[in-house]
Amino acid sequence: MSSILLLGVFLTSLLLTFVLRSYALRNKLMDVPNARSSHNTPTPRGGGVAIVVSFLTGLSISMLSGMLPWAQFVGLFGAGAAVAVIGFADDHGHIAARWRLLGHFMAAIWVLICFGGLAPLDIFGFNVDLGWFGAILAAIYLVWVLNLYNFMDGIDGIAGAEAICVTVAGAILYWLCGFTREIWVPLLLASACGGFLLWNFPPAKIFMGDSGSGFLGVVLGAMALQAGWLEPQLLWSWLILMGVFIVDATFTMLHRLMRGEKVYEAHRSHAYQYASRQHFSHRKVTLAVVLINVFWLAPLSFWVGKGGLDGVSGLLIAYLPLLVLAIKYSAGKAEA
Repeated sequence: MSSILLLGVFLTSLLLTFVLRSYALRNKLMDVPNARSSHNTPTPRGGGVAIVVSFLTGLSISMLSGMLPWAQFVGLFGAGAAVAVIGFADDHGHIAARWRLLGHFMAAIWVLICFGGLAPLDIFGFNVDLGWFGAILAAIYLVWVLNLYNFMDGIDGIAGAEAICVTVAGAILYWLCGFTREIWVPLLLASACGGFLLWNFPPAKIFMGDSGSGFLGVVLGAMALQAGWLEPQLLWSWLILMGVFIVDATFTMLHRLMRGEKVYEAHRSHAYQYASRQHFSHRKVTLAVVLINVFWLAPLSFWVGKGGLDGVSGLLIAYLPLLVLAIKYSAGKAEA
């Protein structure tokens, strides 16, 4: 049943992306290059809807078949669908930033209500329950991950490839730690992203759009919080897995804030964007992100998850080289 469901989600995403691309071409729903773009030719947009529909369908089947607890289903489905609708509306018009942010916080609060807030943290061997303060931090974290995923979806293939790396590694992490029931939700998302990525891998034939990138951000962020309720160190493991996007986006945002720029405005000053221009290739940068995930972040995540390394220490070790790369590629530097 599980393998068939994964295949069904993959094929649904693959075929639905084709349908969405055809629809976008017929109706001229194109992402036209401008001074803030990283692509050179008009490209259909909105393909992320295929990820949303295929994953939520698979999630519903998992819940009905008893593979997924009700609270986890309601949390992921409700928040993911809400963020996807907000992104879809913004893709086809414009929603003021304050209203988008309000919707994002409501989705984050929904997740926390369904999941029971933030699990106690394991900090250098001490079990720390932050209570209501922790819930506030968790809401801010979810909204940030949601938005940073949108910011990082700026070159061909990078957002889909990152999501697959994180979820497949997350599933392996659960298997290594004995949580075999929990592997299926991450694999469902990997399957949904895989079908889309075949159309989005450089050179992209369709873009994801805000509906897909925001959806991936909130779902991945929620999965990390859920992991913390299984074992405290697993939250750190998931944060390690998402390190490429977290470090680049956070460092870039802080750099731009210090210059007084409006962080919600479009720009091309992330490290991965500078890297793609410096190396004249989206493909090379996307593949480099995959290699960093596979050979650096995943092993450290497994080490932390198995209890061989403290979570905070593992996070710092994982993020330090990523910070060096962000500095090397001028993340947040004002564009010429």
